[in-house]
Amino acid sequence: MVGSEGTRLVVLRGNSASGKSSVAAGIRDRFGRGLALVGQDNVRRIVWRERDVAGGANIGLIDTVARHALDAGYHVVVEGILYADRYGDMLAGLLGDHRGVPRCYYLDIPIEETLTRHASKGDPDYLAQVTERELRDWYRERDLLPGGVETVIGADSTLADTVERIMRDTGLTERHELS
Repeated sequence: MVGSEGTRLVVLRGNSASGKSSVAAGIRDRFGRGLALVGQDNVRRIVWRERDVAGGANIGLIDTVARHALDAGYHVVVEGILYADRYGDMLAGLLGDHRGVPRCYYLDIPIEETLTRHASKGDPDYLAQVTERELRDWYRERDLLPGGVETVIGADSTLADTVERIMRDTGLTERHELS
């Protein structure tokens, strides 16, 4: 078992450019200290410099970091594409072992809206590296985890509305500052 009855675990999944990182940052900005962000891109691309493959080293590290943060008393947001066939078992184990409140969300954004959101990113180097072709190749329509554990949030939900909904659903509505 991991965490406590008071800790919150949020899993935030969806395709590339669906808004996951923006939602996770919005949750942290609203909540303050005491909330750990465990981003798939950071662990996979920055820590390991690894391609997203079945059985990748990042899968175990995401699990370990999330568990450590929960055991240290932090609320945790795990965010990333986190394809169901590659990350599903790890996420199921993490969710099943968590003593506190777990919530899973899937940002269900159509490919055309995904392309529009991607084009609006302000980093020209990233835009040159990740092209429309890659986005289309990576795109998986409604890649939901088994068992109906995810709340699906559509493209009609604004960033502010999505952050507010997750804050409310999880009980993370009050700002906290730890020393």
